[in-house]
Amino acid sequence: MDLDTYMRFMLALVFVLGLITVAAWAARRFGMGPRLAGGGKRKRLALVETMMIDGKRRLVLVRRDDKEHLLLIGGGNDVVVEQGITDGFRASLGGETAAKTGDGE
Repeated sequence: MDLDTYMRFMLALVFVLGLITVAAWAARRFGMGPRLAGGGKRKRLALVETMMIDGKRRLVLVRRDDKEHLLLIGGGNDVVVEQGITDGFRASLGGETAAKTGDGE
């Protein structure tokens, strides 16, 4: 085997890796990846926020349908801290906005 054979191998490898990269980019760009929620359905589950408590435990705020649940995960066991939280933060922002504009009556 000479240098020409090794160079062809390396160029072919770079070409194939480039094709894989372009195909992956196109799949993500045009939405051909796996769909978790189905076609036009609204997603029912979302991760709203996480906060590290220490090295093993974290607080996780999860939204299911229109309710939020606060979970403490990690360590020895997982605990539901609070469930059925309505989105009070947005409601309070809406109330403050209405009060500032004078439309809150």
